[in-house]
Amino acid sequence: MFDGPEPLYVQIGQMIRSQVLAGELGEDEQVMSTTQFATTFRINPATAAKAFSGLVDEGVLYKRRGLGMFVAPGARARLLEHDRQAYFDEVLAPALAQAKVLGITTDEIVTHIRHQHTTSEES
Repeated sequence: MFDGPEPLYVQIGQMIRSQVLAGELGEDEQVMSTTQFATTFRINPATAAKAFSGLVDEGVLYKRRGLGMFVAPGARARLLEHDRQAYFDEVLAPALAQAKVLGITTDEIVTHIRHQHTTSEES
């Protein structure tokens, strides 16, 4: 499951963020404990704890003393806003810069996007 090039704790964080974004984990919903996570995925509990700690720092999770970790209120909205901005900065901005180099006009881009969007809706 965790076979990417990033450190394991980063991959765990990405997995939980994805679950929150997809609505698989809702606000105030409890997530597995670090021990359960470590047992389920056969990893060191300290690695799971490091991932959870990072998610707490980001405001994705919060800890209820004696109860465990839960999805923070507003976490999905914050993640959506972050990922949308990252998309514009990391994907769209370089694509638009390349389009400018290639002499592709804004109208051509918009026409192409509308065509792709219409085609994908028909499928």
